[in-house]
Amino acid sequence: MVSYEVGLIVAGVAILAAVVLPRFLSGKPLSIPIIYVAAGFVLFSLPLGVQPPNPIAESEVTERLTELVVIISIMGAGLKIDRPLDLWSWGMTWRLLGVAMPLTIALTALLGYWVLGALPAVAVLLGAVVAPTDPVLASEVQTTAPTESTDETVAPGDQEDDVRFALTSEAGLNDGLAFPFTNLAIAMAGAATLASTGWVTDWLLVDVVYKVAIGLFAGYGAGWLMASFVFRGAATSEYDKILNGAEALATTLITYGVTELVHGYGFIAVFVAARELRHYEWDHDYHFALHDFAVMTERLLMAAVLVLFGGVLAGGLLRPLSPMGAAVALALVFVVRPLSGVVSLVGSPLGWAERLVISLFGIRGIGSFFYLSHALSEASFREAQLLARGDELWAFVGFVVLVSIVLHGVLATPVMRVLK
Repeated sequence: MVSYEVGLIVAGVAILAAVVLPRFLSGKPLSIPIIYVAAGFVLFSLPLGVQPPNPIAESEVTERLTELVVIISIMGAGLKIDRPLDLWSWGMTWRLLGVAMPLTIALTALLGYWVLGALPAVAVLLGAVVAPTDPVLASEVQTTAPTESTDETVAPGDQEDDVRFALTSEAGLNDGLAFPFTNLAIAMAGAATLASTGWVTDWLLVDVVYKVAIGLFAGYGAGWLMASFVFRGAATSEYDKILNGAEALATTLITYGVTELVHGYGFIAVFVAARELRHYEWDHDYHFALHDFAVMTERLLMAAVLVLFGGVLAGGLLRPLSPMGAAVALALVFVVRPLSGVVSLVGSPLGWAERLVISLFGIRGIGSFFYLSHALSEASFREAQLLARGDELWAFVGFVVLVSIVLHGVLATPVMRVLK
């Protein structure tokens, strides 16, 4: 019973911190995620009779909890974005998704293969897992709540706004677009021989074309239907008003569940649904309620996951990490992602300072935990113990996320202040 009671205390402290900490840390070079991770490390290091969580032994819980946090954060990211969806105003996003993300995956996979000696499937998995940037942990560099403007023609121009938009839209979409590459690694691990072409055709047709298309169409349909329902009428009773904005959570869960049932990419569908929800009745005041409810839910879940991450660190998550693995992880954060980002933004209208900020602040986080736990739960990786040990992969990804959280948490606020 001690563990249960301590668990309640931990949960209560995490919730209280989610409410109180933003008031004290606003404008300071220290982020809330750093505090959560540190608190989790301390709590699980104390002799309280509570065992630190184990993401390998509790893989299903890890996968489902991180999955829930990511889909809710994707909804929140989509509800923040005011720009109309078109090729020109989203140009930076397309560059980051079409160039920076594949380049990051390729370079990380090469480092995993040549430097760490990983087999091809594991090397690709490493690249795919660390590729998505995180919409949960990047609040300091994201766009804020929906604009009060009634003009749905918000266009590029303000440099700080361009940076925030690029990082928000990238994080909202690349969590879903990392799935084809994760599935590529799973397909490679399960293939009888990489020299055959049958598995490549299946991957292209199913994991790329079909699942991405279903995610887009399902997201648009679900977003339009839910928007039609949500904006049908204003809340009339006190009970209705108490639940203002809860439709954002309902839209997230319904969209994700339906899309996954028909084997599409639910992450993509949730972001598309959020975009459709945001641009239906553009100037309606209820958008603030939807956004605030999504952000509140996201922050509470984020607090729980990061406290548990601190506990995992206290339990020795990084112990299997080799010096070479740490070097590759640092290279990913400080070289691979920045270089990929800068290359993708060559020729963009942004100045070099803004390009460097966008390239450096692609934070890795909870999405990486989800992708790793998801991949390792697949039969092709579970059965192939010769490919790599799960604890080594978790140590590598955990170190990447930890470094990213610290770097982002210390630099984001002062750097964004300079851009103003």
